[in-house]
This record gives sequence, C-alpha cells and structure tokens, in this order.
Amino acid sequence: MIKIVLNGCSGKMGKMITECADKFKNLEIVAGIDKFQTNAPYPILESVQDLNIEYDVLLDFSRADALHSLLEITEKTNKPLVICSTGFTQEDLALIDEKSNTLKLFRSGNMSFGINLINSLLKKVTPLLYGNYDIEIIEKHHNQKVDAPSGTAIMLADSIKNSIEDTTKYIYGREGNSKREENEIGIHAVRGGGIIGDHDVIFAGTGEVIELTHKAISREVFAVGALKACEYMASVTNPGLYDMNDVIGIE
Repeated sequence: MIKIVLNGCSGKMGKMITECADKFKNLEIVAGIDKFQTNAPYPILESVQDLNIEYDVLLDFSRADALHSLLEITEKTNKPLVICSTGFTQEDLALIDEKSNTLKLFRSGNMSFGINLINSLLKKVTPLLYGNYDIEIIEKHHNQKVDAPSGTAIMLADSIKNSIEDTTKYIYGREGNSKREENEIGIHAVRGGGIIGDHDVIFAGTGEVIELTHKAISREVFAVGALKACEYMASVTNPGLYDMNDVIGIE
C-alpha cells in the first residue's frame, strides 16, 4: 500500500483527490495538511512542519507559496514529492530544477491525460506550421483561480516555443494600436463563474484556422492524474524531475 500525505487537502482539488483515492486499491491517504480543518477520513495537520507520519509520497495541490516548506521536508525524508500546484515564478522553477539533482520530484502544469497529449502534439505540429500561422492561446478558469495565465497555458506555450529554432516572445493579452508581429505567441486569460478549465491553441493562417481544444468537465480528471503520478513516483528510485509524460509514456 502506497501511503500518501496530501498538502492542500481542504481545497476543491484536495477534496476531489480524497474522493477519488477510494478507487485506487493500492493507495491510501494517511494524512492531510491544511490550515482549514474539514471532515476527512484521515488526520489533518496545520502545516508541513507538523508532519511526523511515515509516508511514501507527498502530494501537493495547494499554492505556489508552499514550495519552500515542501522542499525542506522532502530533503529530510528523501521521499518523492508530487507538485501539482501552479503559479510558480522563474526563481521557483529554477529551484525545483536544482533540487531535482538530489531529490525525486514531479511537476506538471496540468494533470490530465488529454492536455498532455495535446502538449505532445504541439511539439510535432508547431515546426510544420510556424511562420505561416499566427499562434494564440486562450485559457478560461473559474473566478477564484489565483494565478493568470494558467500553468497549463504556460506549459503549452513553452512547448511551442521550445519546438522551433526562431526566437519568439509571449504577449499577455492585447491592447493599444500596434500590429501583431510574426514571432508573437499570444496568451489570454479569462476568469469567470465556475469554469473548471478550458484551453484553446489557435493556429490562424491566411485561408484556414487550426484549433486544438481541451475542456475539463470535471475536476476528477486532475485528481486521477495526480494519484497516478503518486503511483509512478512511488516506484522511482533515482533523483530527477519527472512529469506526466513519464506517467503516461509519452515521449
């Protein structure tokens, strides 16, 4: 049985992960971490510093500002850390890369199979389309989401940017009176209502438009992905930075 500690257990995703964990016969959430106490089938600790329970994987679905405390406890326990939070700064991402030299870390901007499949496709189609098609990304989320643009939008944009040799630049939203430049990748964020998570990647050409679209209709897809990541990381023996491509076998 793989023992999981869930950081952010009282949030929307934490509750969904708790619910979905019952479907995994080889997983057990043995404790949660959250400053808010809610009904849960396991003890809830107020902070990472209070963690004194034996576990196999630490799963984080909270906020970016928890990163340093999570890395500190991971260095002490030498157990895998699955990071599902978003909104990290470039300094945060650099720190994760650095720590992955000695720790078993997992990070993904999105935990769904579908988004990661689209992300893989972008790496293949962008070199064929870039130069003849303008690229724009539109993401939509609920009105309580803190970070914008979403971690998923950045993940998709990075895959596009890294798949071509030309130097590109991100344009976050548009205003003013200037024409679009060829090397721009537009990234636009919408916040409203209870939208779980929609992402559109648009390749707009002169005579046609190609769109890759993903719509999350339930948070369950992210919860299942997070738990599958825990399964995978429990079997990892070497330090490194892993992601959903490793979990689902996409090269």
